[in-house]
Amino acid sequence: MTRPFQFITEVAHLGFLRPTPFDPKALPQKEPDFMSPHFGTSGVRGLVTGLTGDVINSYVRAFIASCPTGGAVHVGRDLRPSSPAIARDVIDAVRHAGLTAFDHGDILTPGLALASMGAGHSAIMVTGSHIPADRNGLKFYTPNGEISKSDEQAILAALNTSFPDAPLGPLQTESSANAAYVARYLDGFGAMALTGLRIGIYEHSSVARDILGEIMRALGAETITLARSDVFIPVDTEAVDPNTRSQLAIWIKTHGLDAIVSTDGDGDRPMVTAADGSVIAGDVLGPLTASFLGADTLVTPVSSNSNVDHMAQFASVQRTRIGSPFVIATMEQQLAKSPTIRIAGYEANGGFLLGFAALGPAGEIAPLMTRDSVLPMVAPLAAAVAQGVPLAQLIATLPDHFTATDRAQNIPTQRSAAFIASLTADKSARTAFFEGVGVEQNINLTDGLRVTFDCGAIVHLRPSGNAPECRCYVEARSKDRANTLLDIHLVKLVTALT
Repeated sequence: MTRPFQFITEVAHLGFLRPTPFDPKALPQKEPDFMSPHFGTSGVRGLVTGLTGDVINSYVRAFIASCPTGGAVHVGRDLRPSSPAIARDVIDAVRHAGLTAFDHGDILTPGLALASMGAGHSAIMVTGSHIPADRNGLKFYTPNGEISKSDEQAILAALNTSFPDAPLGPLQTESSANAAYVARYLDGFGAMALTGLRIGIYEHSSVARDILGEIMRALGAETITLARSDVFIPVDTEAVDPNTRSQLAIWIKTHGLDAIVSTDGDGDRPMVTAADGSVIAGDVLGPLTASFLGADTLVTPVSSNSNVDHMAQFASVQRTRIGSPFVIATMEQQLAKSPTIRIAGYEANGGFLLGFAALGPAGEIAPLMTRDSVLPMVAPLAAAVAQGVPLAQLIATLPDHFTATDRAQNIPTQRSAAFIASLTADKSARTAFFEGVGVEQNINLTDGLRVTFDCGAIVHLRPSGNAPECRCYVEARSKDRANTLLDIHLVKLVTALT
């Protein structure tokens, strides 16, 4: 079936997630302007032309005034062309607020977070993550980790405040963070963890491209570099396009690789290709990583693969709304109740959050409560090496749940939200829209409308928080069935919304 509009499809051996109830009556009063700087699911984003020096200064000064900083701000950036200039504006704003600015230059987001949190300081990462190069953004960190949704509201409340300049704060150049990040994995996994593996590094324009190869070699793997680019390429690990998938499979075969690893632009979301050429979804890497590290409690968004609900090694699986701030908030709540639980979080994009001191094959791996891309690469590969099996065979041991994900683009948020609200309120409308799937078993309103049917299939509709799109997530017991249901419901969505 040919899909209308532009869709980006992701099918995998995965599932779904989400926790803060979605109120279908709480429709936006004004359509969001996704091109102007705004808070999305993870930090501020907007067109580069809108991220002027004044705008950057306002956000940075509001952050400093609203959130704890530890007296300093660590600043890093990805490799998109606009990032160096925006980073200079960030550093300038930090110094005029009287704080020390640590300039880390090009660095992956979890590496910056590890350094700043370890020093008891805050951080700002200049990145647009996986979005195109004409856009960019800021990710904010307090000394305890990513800012919360309440922190976002405090920053927004202080955004238009006029802050007087303080005596100019010091500027320090920092170059040791990458070495500390490499040591995190070498100390935890050991120099033999990936011995025998031949791993391709799809470098493109990821800021993690050099350190990723360094880590893989430090753990004993042989590496092959692939497709380094001086032009920024927006790689979305949740929506790997068909041409890239085909190229990854060709590289696997041509170079005799056991795996290919890569990340998005700022290095907090992993992409892993197995030796059979298949791209492994983030919410498959998540459970494998959590299991290898001995986690007993998991937190993941409602859109993640439900395979994890059928894995006996996990005593508890908590579902949240989509977005790492929601995952972190739930992890913190669980830790406040039971400080000794072995808790971890992950998202469908593959970002993994470690909430306890885990014991790796060679030593302790300290907690890092922000999205990390390397841990969910290394742990599954190390587990496969330890068991003497290919990575694809390890994945095949997971419960048979497959998901397909796509989105209808150029759909106003209000229109998507109103349509989903109408389905939520009217069972007969849901029956008509989901005709042919099965008998409705239950609905979940944590984040959008997620309907489970008696056949085990799931269809989940949700307005995007970052773009004028309506997202559709499907889960079924076979890959073909998931694909078919996705095709059918995307056509229905476009018909209903246009």
